[in-house]
Amino acid sequence: MLIGALQKFSLLDYPGKISAIVFTQGCNFRCRFCYNPMLVWPACAKASAAVKTMADESAGKPVTSINAVAGKPAEITDAQVGEGKLKYAREESPGRQKIHPQISEDDFFVFLKSRAGKLDAVVITGGEPSLQPDLMEFIRKIKTLGFLIKLDTNGSRPEVLARLIKEKLIDYIAMDLKATPEKYAEITGVEADLNKIKKSVKMIIVSDLPYEFRTTVVPELLALSDFAAMGKMIQGADKWYLQNFKSGVDLVDASLQGRVPYNARQMNQMAAMGRKYVKVCEVR
Repeated sequence: MLIGALQKFSLLDYPGKISAIVFTQGCNFRCRFCYNPMLVWPACAKASAAVKTMADESAGKPVTSINAVAGKPAEITDAQVGEGKLKYAREESPGRQKIHPQISEDDFFVFLKSRAGKLDAVVITGGEPSLQPDLMEFIRKIKTLGFLIKLDTNGSRPEVLARLIKEKLIDYIAMDLKATPEKYAEITGVEADLNKIKKSVKMIIVSDLPYEFRTTVVPELLALSDFAAMGKMIQGADKWYLQNFKSGVDLVDASLQGRVPYNARQMNQMAAMGRKYVKVCEVR
């Protein structure tokens, strides 16, 4: 299991539970607003062109990333991510990178055993956890210790979700709904397989598990008019939370840094639109 970071305590990430958060390394999306670039971008030898050709993880076809960042490798596959063949880094300055350290699985379980009776749950997020080939075994070890599991996912690997649900290995699911179908590639930076996204949505809604959908709202990428189309993608869902994006931190797309987010009135208008399609839609 590639663990890039550990938050030892949270009252927010698993509703109603005290949790620790495990951040896995590696992602098959390159979401422009992502504030965990060290868990997304593999390290490279040196910085180069500002636009790179990257692998389309779903179909194996090269696509031009509209949010590519200088110095990132051209070809990235799910296998490379899941097998731990890549190191992860952030660009400290042009051509200079600091490798993001990993946390050993053994050290994580030493920590977790010390929190028995103090924590209720473990949230597994990323990156994209479903890329990790040993995810199921990792979860089994956690559940053996008596903890609940919440999984955060981008919904790109419904086959993994299906196994986790079938084997009762997860207790709560949070799926990111990135955009309208027409804007998915623009926002995620890859040609995502929308059929897989739709399959994950349907699977989650009928899973009988508590769940939520989440959308990070970035000005100029998503507008009020987009929320009808997005609402139709998850129509009938229980919960949909809208999150204003963070502009004052390192982002996958550095050009978004410092961008003024939507104000409370605008966010509430979007939530009102969302409530036409789901039971609960709130700004978080």
